[in-house]
Amino acid sequence: MRRGNGFMLSAAVAVLALTATACGGDGGDSSAAKGGVSGTVTYWDTSNDAEKGTYKKIAEDFEKRHPKVDVKYVHVNFGDANQKFKNAAGGNSGAPDVMRTEVAWVADFANLGYLAPLDGTPAIDKPSDYIKNAAGSTRFKGRTYALPQVTDTLGLFYNKKMLKEAGVEVPKSFDELKKSAKKIKSRTGKTALYLRGDDPYWFLPYLYGEGGDLVDPTAKKVTVDDGPGAKAFARMKDLVDSKAAVTDSSDGQENGLKAFQDGDVAMIVDGPWDIAGALQGKEFKDDKDNLGVAPVPAGSKDRGSPQGGWNLSVYAGSKNLRTAQEFAKYMSSAEVQQRTTEELSLLPTRRSVYDEPSVAKNAMVEFFKPAVDNAVQRPWIAEGNSLFEPVRGQMDAVLTGGRSPKEAAGKVGDEFRKLLKDENYK
Repeated sequence: MRRGNGFMLSAAVAVLALTATACGGDGGDSSAAKGGVSGTVTYWDTSNDAEKGTYKKIAEDFEKRHPKVDVKYVHVNFGDANQKFKNAAGGNSGAPDVMRTEVAWVADFANLGYLAPLDGTPAIDKPSDYIKNAAGSTRFKGRTYALPQVTDTLGLFYNKKMLKEAGVEVPKSFDELKKSAKKIKSRTGKTALYLRGDDPYWFLPYLYGEGGDLVDPTAKKVTVDDGPGAKAFARMKDLVDSKAAVTDSSDGQENGLKAFQDGDVAMIVDGPWDIAGALQGKEFKDDKDNLGVAPVPAGSKDRGSPQGGWNLSVYAGSKNLRTAQEFAKYMSSAEVQQRTTEELSLLPTRRSVYDEPSVAKNAMVEFFKPAVDNAVQRPWIAEGNSLFEPVRGQMDAVLTGGRSPKEAAGKVGDEFRKLLKDENYK
């Protein structure tokens, strides 16, 4: 998930230099069957409520292929998973054999020594089949520590009937969105946009839209407090103050999705992980064609959406490393990725899956695939995930606390330099 500007050129777009092995078979069968993997594999799944049922069945299907394997599926809430894994791995007790890790977590966990390198292991299957951007997040200091499972980015979800009733087009920029908001309110009584004010990931389209980025890893420079950072905060504040958007300082995931499902707002910036959830709402449940998806609106300089997604990592301290590698390969296989697209409209990380008719004809894939190809990569550095917390605090300060956008951008930059002090960022 994320960006389409200068960062795109400077980011470490690591190519998946995975070492091909002799293992074949997208379903992870052939070598495993011959090798006879066995034992228990504990899997931590971090998918959302609409997805976890499908992932649980997929994980447990591994047992049918390998009767000597016992898969212990554990669902862990995304918000708790990072620290919970660090506590377990750091304490050498209770860590899973395989974990579904957010793309920014891989470098952090690998830097701490918690992940097993996968180069040259049976986990890696057909490396050239992975999309380059998705594979970039699996690499840290020249080694591979994860397998790409799902890729994504943000888009603009919109209620087709509501926009038609208001007589407005899908906005191509935040300026257009603000203008359309007045017609939407006067003709439908609804608010134009739900703006995520509680999650710093949603700050990035506004930052990229103003031509900025968080940091420049190549130059080792903090860039969030260059001019675009303040403009991004100002853009968000203006949308809320003008009543083009509503926001919350907490529970934005739940509140935003519900507002869109119920038809209280016409639009929300969201990702493919919420397609299944959106379609369960009263506005879309019996009329799935009412859900539209478009690129995120542009700012004054550019249009940029962050690259995101999920990888599969193997715990370095696993007592059943061989079976864990085979399980990770299965969960990242073309077969499993095709299934999650068919059932959940999630985007595959394998090129070959996009050739499958059931995937190629999926309306959400048709939109999101080009968006993902042009998404802006995040800085795949160990501190990458830590950069979000300073942004979160300043989003709240700007949107609800009266802090000026310029001051907020400066404070984020100061915090970044503290976090990146050992890396000599300026």
